Amino acid sequence: MAPSLLSGDLNLDAIRAHLRTHTLGQRIHLLDTTSSTNVVAMGLAQQGATDGTLVVADHQTAGRGRLGRSWFSPAGTNLYCSVILRRAVTPAQLSDWLAWIPLTTGIAAVRAVHTVTGLEPTLKWPNDVLMGGRKVGGVLCETSGSQHNQCVIVGIGLNVNLDPQTIPEEFRQHSTSLGAEAKRRIDRAQLLAALLSELEACWDDLSSGKQRELLRTYCTLCSTLAQLVRVSVVGGATVTGRAVAIGSDGSLHIIPEASESKTDDQPPVIIRAGDVVHLREKTG
Repeated sequence: MAPSLLSGDLNLDAIRAHLRTHTLGQRIHLLDTTSSTNVVAMGLAQQGATDGTLVVADHQTAGRGRLGRSWFSPAGTNLYCSVILRRAVTPAQLSDWLAWIPLTTGIAAVRAVHTVTGLEPTLKWPNDVLMGGRKVGGVLCETSGSQHNQCVIVGIGLNVNLDPQTIPEEFRQHSTSLGAEAKRRIDRAQLLAALLSELEACWDDLSSGKQRELLRTYCTLCSTLAQLVRVSVVGGATVTGRAVAIGSDGSLHIIPEASESKTDDQPPVIIRAGDVVHLREKTG
């Protein structure tokens, strides 16, 4: 597949002018339009694409988010990219490594946004990027390969220069864009290069066993902590309560709402996968 050379602020020359990574983005597939960058990256990975291979699209016709949701992906405004991540980990390390990739990706996204825009986004567990409680980005991680040759496709979508009024009505109240929040146009190539630099640093820390440091960083950025939340988990069950901690494996710990007023210690409900909604605090 030959890389495409797009015009405007998202083109190979502009990306490479800003790029400071050793591995990520050294191979770039830049596409005008595709169904989903994750789908393209998965196909490349199955053909043997190397660690750090990057797929970027100006427009997605079938952008995907977590839990099978669609991702609004118009042309010329946002950032849609997927990175192929191949790291040598032992079978004993594999589960922690896979659990922490989505969270470290969220850390990297927040850091990159702050570096380029000056904004201070937060994370809704596990890795939705928020501004003022409204979503500006998300992460979708998918695995491929065997236990001994594990590959992760890390897809990231950021609303960059999108006019919030063009967002579909069902998402508009809870979504915004970086440009709208910063009140200026954001250079997508610069943001992509910053994102790749932060991803490389975070994933190097993860591979070096620095989960404790990453956990501390994640907790400072996670606006879900201390919030009253409702979590939908696999099977359709829901848990409502107070988010009190992030586990060493990246799990979310919740004290159920009915237990908050009790004086004895209540064990938290541990959530390893689910859809979180931040709830308004009750008054009166």
